[in-house]
Amino acid sequence: MCLALLVILLHCSSLKAREVFTINKVEIRADPSLQVPNGDALTILCIADISKSGNFMIEHHFTFFKDGRILSDITSLQNRTEYKIPAARFADTGEYVCMVKAKEKKKKSEVMLVKVTGLPKPKLTALKNMVTEGEELVLKCEVPEEAPPLTFTFQKLLTPGGPVTRTKKELEKNFTTIEIPVEPGDKILRFQCIASVYSAHGMQESAPSDVELVTVVEPFSTPALVIEPSLNVTEGDNVKLVCRVVVRNYDIEIIIQKDKVILNSTRGQNTLTYFTKVSMQDNGNYTCKVELGSVSKEKTVNMVVTELFSKPELIHSAKMIDEGDWLQLQCKVKGLLPVTKISIKTRYLGKDNLLNDSSSFITKAHVNNTATYICTAEINGIIKESDPVKINVYAPVSIPQLWIVPSVRDVILGRAIRFQCQSMYGTPPITYKFFRGNKTVNSSQIFNKLPAEFRDKPTEVGVEQYSCEASNHHSHIRKRSRELNITVIAPVGKVNLISVPKREVEDGKGISFRCYVETGSLPINFKLLKQNNRKPISEDTKMDTEVIWYKETWSKQDSGEYFCEASNPTNIVQRSDVISINVILASWQKVLIALFVLVIIVILGCGGCCWYLWKKRKAKHPSIEMSGSAGVTNSAGVKLEPRQNSDGQYYPGYMDDSENHMKATDENKDSGENRYSSEIRSNTVRLQSSVKLTICGSNFVHDPLVNSLKTKPICKRKSICRENKRLNALNEGLLSSAKLREAKSLPFRVHRFLVAGLKCASKINIVEKLKVVLMPLRIASSNINCWEKNTKPNPRWKMLHLFQKTL
Repeated sequence: MCLALLVILLHCSSLKAREVFTINKVEIRADPSLQVPNGDALTILCIADISKSGNFMIEHHFTFFKDGRILSDITSLQNRTEYKIPAARFADTGEYVCMVKAKEKKKKSEVMLVKVTGLPKPKLTALKNMVTEGEELVLKCEVPEEAPPLTFTFQKLLTPGGPVTRTKKELEKNFTTIEIPVEPGDKILRFQCIASVYSAHGMQESAPSDVELVTVVEPFSTPALVIEPSLNVTEGDNVKLVCRVVVRNYDIEIIIQKDKVILNSTRGQNTLTYFTKVSMQDNGNYTCKVELGSVSKEKTVNMVVTELFSKPELIHSAKMIDEGDWLQLQCKVKGLLPVTKISIKTRYLGKDNLLNDSSSFITKAHVNNTATYICTAEINGIIKESDPVKINVYAPVSIPQLWIVPSVRDVILGRAIRFQCQSMYGTPPITYKFFRGNKTVNSSQIFNKLPAEFRDKPTEVGVEQYSCEASNHHSHIRKRSRELNITVIAPVGKVNLISVPKREVEDGKGISFRCYVETGSLPINFKLLKQNNRKPISEDTKMDTEVIWYKETWSKQDSGEYFCEASNPTNIVQRSDVISINVILASWQKVLIALFVLVIIVILGCGGCCWYLWKKRKAKHPSIEMSGSAGVTNSAGVKLEPRQNSDGQYYPGYMDDSENHMKATDENKDSGENRYSSEIRSNTVRLQSSVKLTICGSNFVHDPLVNSLKTKPICKRKSICRENKRLNALNEGLLSSAKLREAKSLPFRVHRFLVAGLKCASKINIVEKLKVVLMPLRIASSNINCWEKNTKPNPRWKMLHLFQKTL
């Protein structure tokens, strides 16, 4: 039994492992079509094409998208499903996509564009069916089936200028409301609305809504305006204006006005009256206006006024009269009736002053008669006045005065000069003319007693003559001022500085400076200055454009940079470029220095020659103790080998690489060098039998300097004796060497000995220092001389000989 169950389970697992499928394609469709009318049903189908490895069921997850937004999720065992829209609207227009997911696999269909055409008819509603003129009417338009955003257009029909249109957009609602004012004169109003929508897929517009009717009621009638006795009247007639209106229990306001001037008004009444005695100024249009809130109705009539007599005319002799001439005025009136009264008046600031109660006026003109004149005439209570006449009486001008502001003696070329010209007497306006010489520069008219102001820029250096002329409307007099002489000076131009000689001058000699300017008025002040020193070296004021300075006996302290400054009465300072002056040695100083150097060289040369000759003579008579023994012995009388010191110890001598930097043997040289080495060794044996050197031993008795070191314990003489021993071994090894180039190691040994002596001598007095320093030099000199005489001459020894001379 257990075995059978196991077999069944294995078989089932093997079957399950073979459930393989793939989604081949996902298809999306629109039913009935991709374009449907607004309000029709629309079905979106999604079909999945899936291949399976066997007959097994798969659960499908269908997802519908519109414009990237999820519309619906459906799970089904079938390979197809649908998404239904009962009544398609414009908002359903868009791009649809279907996605199928089975287990871990999913696939999308292609994009399908569906369009819904048309919009449903909107609904228009008026909140009132009866309104009054001036009232606000509220209208509402809506499309309940559609989704926002929507645009609503309202139309007012049957108007004289055609339909009146108003548009309003709604982004979040599918309806909107507007307020439309009811205009005066409206009787029955007709309205309709249209809805439209815009999207990325196009625009759709609905059909117009049904027409909505609204009745308009008048609050009051159009006013009536009556002029009594008639519309045509004569000056002096009494006239009554009456305005009437029919009112429906409203608090109206009635106004009578002429042009824009209100003559009378009332509130709460239906009649308004206005009385007046007409004149020619009352001729024109009169209006009766009735207002209630925003409603206004009016009536206009034209009243014609006939002239009773003409406007008087004031006749004058002249408007501009010279003081002292006759002033004559006469008033004339034209009309059918006799004039009752005529008068002539002056008017100032709106106030009239009576001159004469007749038609004429005459007087001798004076400045005080300058005024505005009028004349008036009266007939039957109608008073008319002439046009005003302005008459000016002019007094002659006095001789003008001309001066400079501010007052200066000289002016600078190119700078503006400010002049003022004034005539103390004369009736304004006064006209001033400004002259340079006989040429008119400018002119100005002054309407008060202030001076006229002019500006001018002189163009030439020298004396300029200026004048001014004054005149007014006086017919005869024109007066000119006295000439004003102005001295024009020019500031200094570019400043130049040169020196002779240029740049360099010998110590003790003099130098000339020439400072000059290219332009400038005289006199000119010149200053010679040194850089960083404000105190002038020389200063002169010249009636010339240049100056020359001469300075004697220059020294090294006078070297530096120099410049020149120039100025004149303009007080404008100009500076030259800087020039450098260098004081050098005089010729005799250079010769003296050369002679001094030559003498020193001669003295040094002679001293060197004497020293060389002395050294050479001393080398021929060495002070080294010579003995007939065959070798060098120590203090015990024991013969030392060439490589042993006086203590009997082995000493490497020049063979030590760390001290001599050379090796003791050279086995690779040719046979000629070996023969030459044998000759040196024979000389060495001969020299050893005749020379006896013992450093720090008891046999060094011929040199007082070394003996003094032997008797005195200077620094315990350990380091000195040690170096002396090495130097002795060096001498022995050098004399026994077969290689000439190894003689170069001698300077290193002497140097070490000298350094050891100096270190020890730093602790003793100056006499002992000299002993310590001189001792190795004397030892080396003696050994070199001895070695040179007992060996075969060779050019390579010149280096060692030169070193000996140096010591």
